[in-house]
Amino acid sequence: VQKLRMDRILLNGLVFFGKHGCHEAERELGQKFTVDIELECDLTASGLSDSLGDTVDYIAIYEAAREVIEGEPAYLLESVAQRIADFALQDPKVVSAWVRIRKPHVAVAGAIDYLGVEITREATAAIDSTE
Repeated sequence: VQKLRMDRILLNGLVFFGKHGCHEAERELGQKFTVDIELECDLTASGLSDSLGDTVDYIAIYEAAREVIEGEPAYLLESVAQRIADFALQDPKVVSAWVRIRKPHVAVAGAIDYLGVEITREATAAIDSTE
């Protein structure tokens, strides 16, 4: 069975300052994190109605990502990404949430653009309907 491609809401290149990491210096000094978010949802209703009530509130997603990154420190980026995905999946219109977090300043012995994580989470209803 081929999965139909869903519509997507994209928030890319969000930059926030946070204090996440396992090393004491990361948690004391903090650093910038870059976040990309893709939300799968059906945008047919909002495309036809031109009404904010028929779509996902982009600003709410942006603010949630900002609050997570700038808020309570976590040791792992996996946990930070999970918090953002969990917020997005509270909206019943969101079928799945993909979150990428990039951490450009890491203590490694070589040149690197960034380290990061990508996670994809599906809404419970989406999982239940495939079983």
